[in-house]
Amino acid sequence: MTTVTVLIADDQKVVRDGLAMMLGLLDGIEVVGTAIDGADALRQAAGADPDVILMDLNMPTVDGIAATAKLTASGSRARVVVLTTYADDSSVFRALQAGARGYLTKDAGAEEIRQAITTVAAGEALLDPSVQRRLLEALAAGSPFAVPTQAEADGLTAREDEVLREIAQGRTNPEIATRLHVSEATVKTHVNHLLAKTGCRDRAALVAHAFRTGRAA
Repeated sequence: MTTVTVLIADDQKVVRDGLAMMLGLLDGIEVVGTAIDGADALRQAAGADPDVILMDLNMPTVDGIAATAKLTASGSRARVVVLTTYADDSSVFRALQAGARGYLTKDAGAEEIRQAITTVAAGEALLDPSVQRRLLEALAAGSPFAVPTQAEADGLTAREDEVLREIAQGRTNPEIATRLHVSEATVKTHVNHLLAKTGCRDRAALVAHAFRTGRAA
């Protein structure tokens, strides 16, 4: 039987460790890493090249939906199975739109998680039954998928996206602080978050990123 390699991404250590221990006991599954957030998952996925990433949604820095969208956009072969406490329609639709192939809630048992991992690794999709039912009901009602905005794809808050657009216009931190009615220290914090979330090294790279993603004319 072919071994399926798995990367676990969850910001809670007890969850990461528990999943790693549980999956390590299952035949045919090998845990190749654990990530503390979406950004860490992206870095580790590039190196470990896992078959499947077991992804939480609500994580700091880069959340699970943004990380999934980035993996999809990069052409990564890793398939994402969402494992989260969130099963609302918006989270489900956004995760699937971003490229997730599986969606489970954290009350899923070991066998359900194993089945989702192996099914998705084989190129198919698997959704929690309650999630699948709501998805079908929404489609039957004509509800569209919620397409992630560029800010959501980057994992940015609305304010961070606003600051990025100001940077793209060549404005300094004091100028941005004045325009947004916040302190310079707050602007600096937002800039640091932007650098971390977009992977840019400096302000010039942020400007280039803003142009690439249609945030600047």
